Amino acid sequence: MDRLWSPWRYRYVNAGPAPPGCIFCQKAALGQDEENLVVYRGQHCYVLLNLYPYTNGHLMIAPYAHVDSLAAAPEAAAAEMMELARSAETALRRVYRPGGINLGMNLGECAGAGVAGHIHLHVLPRWFGDANFLSVVGETRVLVEELPVTWRRLRDAFAALTS
Repeated sequence: MDRLWSPWRYRYVNAGPAPPGCIFCQKAALGQDEENLVVYRGQHCYVLLNLYPYTNGHLMIAPYAHVDSLAAAPEAAAAEMMELARSAETALRRVYRPGGINLGMNLGECAGAGVAGHIHLHVLPRWFGDANFLSVVGETRVLVEELPVTWRRLRDAFAALTS
């Protein structure tokens, strides 16, 4: 049996079932950005860290509007989402120096959306070899940085880009 020691994730595992309602709407409304891993707030969308990241620096961009398709998103939110994707690319390249970046949306439950009712764009830094034996065959991911550290680094990078 493979074991990885990651005590910082205990609070997420031990938190119990997700609260009712939309997690993206809740995180946007709470205003507790550090606790909710919100990196940046725009006028129509916000940027946050994925709670269960595929790689270090795994960001998501979500509109404040609760919509389940890109076509249903207000025009201004869709435009800002793409501008924030550009900023996310720049911030991730500056902070992590990845070999590449994946952008993606899963629209609908059968397309793999974990939260099908509220669209969000994933932005993931990628490195050569990050889809190696450990992750592909061993179905295990190793994250080398705690989420609060990632949050601080990317919050600062976004602040530098928007000031």
